[in-house]
Amino acid sequence: MEVIEQIKRQAKDILEHIKNKKKPQLESPIRSLGNVHYDIEKGFFELKGQTKSRTLAASTVKTFAQTLKMMGLSKELVETNDIATKREAYYVSKNWGDARFKEQTESDTVMDDVEAMFGVNREQMGFIPEEKGGDIAGRLIVIDKSPDTGKEIRIDCTKFGSGAYSIPSSVEEIKFETNAKFILAIETAGMFQRLVKHNYWKTADCIIISMGGVPTRACRRFIRRLSDDMNLPVFVFTDGDPYGFLNIYRTLKVGSGNAAHLNQFFCVPKAKFIGITPQDIIDYKLPSHPLKEVDIKRIKDGLKNDPFVAAHKNWKRALKQLLEMKVRAEQQALAKHGLNFVISNYLPEKIRNPSSWLD
Repeated sequence: MEVIEQIKRQAKDILEHIKNKKKPQLESPIRSLGNVHYDIEKGFFELKGQTKSRTLAASTVKTFAQTLKMMGLSKELVETNDIATKREAYYVSKNWGDARFKEQTESDTVMDDVEAMFGVNREQMGFIPEEKGGDIAGRLIVIDKSPDTGKEIRIDCTKFGSGAYSIPSSVEEIKFETNAKFILAIETAGMFQRLVKHNYWKTADCIIISMGGVPTRACRRFIRRLSDDMNLPVFVFTDGDPYGFLNIYRTLKVGSGNAAHLNQFFCVPKAKFIGITPQDIIDYKLPSHPLKEVDIKRIKDGLKNDPFVAAHKNWKRALKQLLEMKVRAEQQALAKHGLNFVISNYLPEKIRNPSSWLD
């Protein structure tokens, strides 16, 4: 397998350096917004090419050892067709003697470094996230395989009643059938439940996906594959605040600096923003809250440093407008006009009016 072969090649290279009495070195891309380039045509953040090197020395011996141990754990998981959550990987390290991690943040960072080093996703390395991918309801049949028999299982997302289908941690092997017109990705579980309760997916002929905040990689990959395979547009509905704009929507659409080595697989370039805009707060006379200091900082950072914002004048205008208004508004603020105003008025009006979108 590709991952195992890469691990073996890296281990052999380190061994050769040691045999030749040379200091072995590990090199991985720098994972930050400062090392990404945004190409509107491609639709996602790409690495510029800056790397960081970790050379075996007295000051780096622990981190170097932790990296090798993480590679070894990955090799073992792939060879035995097993998996480990990020939390479990942290606890496994407690058997690594002086190379054990003190905190999971250290373990996660090393795992991400190894992932970036080999240019694969951590699921291919046998590591899965703790959190689930997201919930789905609507006109979609997911075709999966039984882990026991290997036979196909057809999962009808219209048959969950008041519940929903949960996106699995790995979505590479599943297939889809749908006659839906679009995908609606929603920030909050509460709004998702309202739309499911009133069968919005029936009247709108769509697939509804709850992202639950910043979407997990499994959720992003699922939406990307579903959109590409079924040629479906993706509409994103978040709160009208910097977090919804720059953390949730931007991450879904073009990816992040931290995962720039994989953005081409996990981003959704077709995504269009139909959530709460600064202009919506005015037009719909929505109740709002003052921007917090963290909100103001996020807006200023976005305007100054985010390549996505720099490439889209409409996002620059929206962020500057929000900064001038000094307020933010939640999806649920639409309830001012009635609990189901979002179903009867807001979403239909937004979808009919592309000039109101942000992309």
